[in-house]
Amino acid sequence: MSKMKTPLLIALMIFSVGLVKAQKVYQTSIKSEADKKIYVTDIKSEANFIIYETDIKSEAKPYSGLWYWTKIKSEADWKVYFTKIKSEADIKIFISRIKSEAGPK
Repeated sequence: MSKMKTPLLIALMIFSVGLVKAQKVYQTSIKSEADKKIYVTDIKSEANFIIYETDIKSEAKPYSGLWYWTKIKSEADWKVYFTKIKSEADIKIFISRIKSEAGPK
């Protein structure tokens, strides 16, 4: 493999691994079980993600901000724990009622 193709292949692998994480989420009450600790903010500009909660599972796409809540833990791509401590959170989210606002900031 050429020296030029190796970094490109590595970058592609890293990028594709990040995209595998769809947004079917399961809420857990056990902090150590969570993949992500989430803080919900009322200030849109403070959030890392703007989230729109959908009832349609097929709308949940990788990093789209469209979250589908599942009650089946094994179906979830992310198990999330909601914290009230902002500094403890991996991600700060703002929940929007406007679907087109959803996504990373």
